[in-house]
Amino acid sequence: MSRTPARRYWLTGAGSGIGAAMAEEILKTGAHLAVSSRTVAPLNDLSLRYPEQVMVVAGDLTNSQTVREIGEQIAEDWGSLDTVILNAGTSEYVDPKQFDTSIVEHVLRTNLLASSYCIDAALPLLRAGTAPHMVAMASTLTYLPLPKTEAFGASRTGLRYLFESLRIDLAPEGMEVTVISPGFVETPPMAKDDFSMPLSWPVEKAARYIFEKLKDRPLEIALPAAFMATLWPLAKQPEQVKLEIGKPMVRSQPPSKDQL
Repeated sequence: MSRTPARRYWLTGAGSGIGAAMAEEILKTGAHLAVSSRTVAPLNDLSLRYPEQVMVVAGDLTNSQTVREIGEQIAEDWGSLDTVILNAGTSEYVDPKQFDTSIVEHVLRTNLLASSYCIDAALPLLRAGTAPHMVAMASTLTYLPLPKTEAFGASRTGLRYLFESLRIDLAPEGMEVTVISPGFVETPPMAKDDFSMPLSWPVEKAARYIFEKLKDRPLEIALPAAFMATLWPLAKQPEQVKLEIGKPMVRSQPPSKDQL
């Protein structure tokens, strides 16, 4: 009796935060995992601990040629992919008193354009895979604007639209698409924020929750549930009410970068 082949994943942003915790959850199942990040050391550590399961495909995902080469490496070594999780991104903030378009450009390139490069590389591999599944990390900020998140919110809203449109176009091929919308999760970038994070979750708890939910392939995974229960009614309020909600949450710290 033949054994079912291990599922093959490509996870971006696997060097820290939710990505690193998600990598552990995936590997515990015995799956094979290609991991991407600008930071190579944690990926190599993962490869040492799971030598038969991990493929390190590090690099700057904002470089389309680098992403193309990653796709070619996965194609050469595996020939296909079953699941792609595009988690990489940055949470750099805008200071309206010193508005800098380079910040907006950087965030859009990192969160939106880099994802499109990864989609381009992944689609042929997914079409050759089994029960293909594409997953994107958006944000609950796509529901309710918050101060100084102009660039981040715009990038994640664009990413949401990109994937929800792709979902329609890819459905006839049997390819499923899930959008993840995390609220406040205790990742390294969030630790730099100078405002309280209500109803936040530890990163390991968030990763376990997401991976468990992904088994059912929902259209969207939004977390934490208590945070979403609070946020959703607020998102339906008039714009003036949203403005009053957001004012007390203004950050005072300068923008800070996260790594892919």
